[in-house]
Amino acid sequence: MVPKKVSENIYEIEKTEEMKVPVKIYASGKLIEKMKGDKTLGQAVNVAKLPGIQKFSYVLPDAHQGYGYSIGGVAAFDTETGVISPGGVGYDINCSVRMLKTNLTLKDVENKKEEIINGLFRKVPSGVGRGSKLKIDYKELDEVMNNGAQWAVKKRFGKKEDYELTEEEGKLKFAEPKFVSDVAKKRGIGQLGSLGAGNHFLEVQVVDEIYDEKIAEKFGLKKGMITIMIHCGSRGLGHQVASDYIKLMEKEYGFPEYDRELVNAPIKSELGEKYLGAMAAAANFAFANKQLITHWVREEMKYIFPKFEADVVYDICHNIAKFEDHGGKELLVTRKGATRAFGPSRKELPKKYQGVGQPIIIPGSMGTASYVLVGTDEAEELSFSSTAHGAGRAMSRYEALGKMRGEKIKEDLGKKGIEVKAGSWKGLAEEGPDAYKDIDEVVKVSDEVGIGKLVVRVRPVAVMKG
Repeated sequence: MVPKKVSENIYEIEKTEEMKVPVKIYASGKLIEKMKGDKTLGQAVNVAKLPGIQKFSYVLPDAHQGYGYSIGGVAAFDTETGVISPGGVGYDINCSVRMLKTNLTLKDVENKKEEIINGLFRKVPSGVGRGSKLKIDYKELDEVMNNGAQWAVKKRFGKKEDYELTEEEGKLKFAEPKFVSDVAKKRGIGQLGSLGAGNHFLEVQVVDEIYDEKIAEKFGLKKGMITIMIHCGSRGLGHQVASDYIKLMEKEYGFPEYDRELVNAPIKSELGEKYLGAMAAAANFAFANKQLITHWVREEMKYIFPKFEADVVYDICHNIAKFEDHGGKELLVTRKGATRAFGPSRKELPKKYQGVGQPIIIPGSMGTASYVLVGTDEAEELSFSSTAHGAGRAMSRYEALGKMRGEKIKEDLGKKGIEVKAGSWKGLAEEGPDAYKDIDEVVKVSDEVGIGKLVVRVRPVAVMKG
């Protein structure tokens, strides 16, 4: 099935007899060639065959091959006839990103980059399997899974404004911790407040380009300002929830013959509802996780800069399924490696951003820029209000290890004035800038299509990897 170009940056794969809807792809010529190199487009076609899917199976500019759905895939389902597939959310449930704006400038941090990144590395636990310094019992863990970032703020790890400027105020209300297995809870209980590994990071940045002065001012972002970006998810707890329900759904319903990874259950089935409750509980764990990290970042930075202040710009989900109103109809929207992009007219936005649009935070990779965009009302029709979530991988971790060395990456970034600290040389090699697509191209497509408009660009100053 060859994608057909229908207009600039927009391609479609026509609906076949097996497909319920066509596939719509937002990509430049350069990006779609990358997508043709793996199973991205085939996965989008298979998603288009799922019961109850609405309008299109969407592929966003940063898309690459994932589990079941491509990473950068979006689909919305009728709540009566549709299905929920754990592959549409992924293993790292609510892997997401938060941006903080600070009262520092580049001049303040220029000669303290090493001190900053070493301090943050000591303060915030990171790495494969590394646990948290926070100790809670299982009763408290249920509270975390019920209340997300709001639990953390209640425990004085932050302030009310932090969760008010978080998607869903940092708490999915349909969470059901009782549907999270004991194994998942055991994996997660010691990891709350830790960064993890893989593509997760903590990055100190500087605003170096403003594209929309008016919106940037609404977001509180100014040229030369230091920002901090936190990217992490639900750790082992979320991974186990996905594993548990993939097995349960396969046992109960089997799997689609065209793709075993798209195992699913009807949204209104007992198993579908249990998965959604467990998924939301894991998402709330991730919200709380990021809130704790925010608190520890503030503590460490205040030690280095006694007058330090940091406020949340926004905190947005990347891997999630949520009930949303689109065109007067409630749908279950699954975003896998995708960012919600609500425009100024959406009532769900925080009061501060109503009439403005939702901040969209799109991180790049070490050594490249990251971007803040703003959601548009047009995105409602174009993509169920969704856009890209990052640069998207251009090569697998295995391939990256064969081509790059962590020591060389650190040396090259140092020459660019970027201080880097990672848990291992291997982890650094897997996440090198060359392992990712061109972030500038990704956001250019989002901006030109209208699924997110450019507001500011930030560049890295110091990067911590798990």
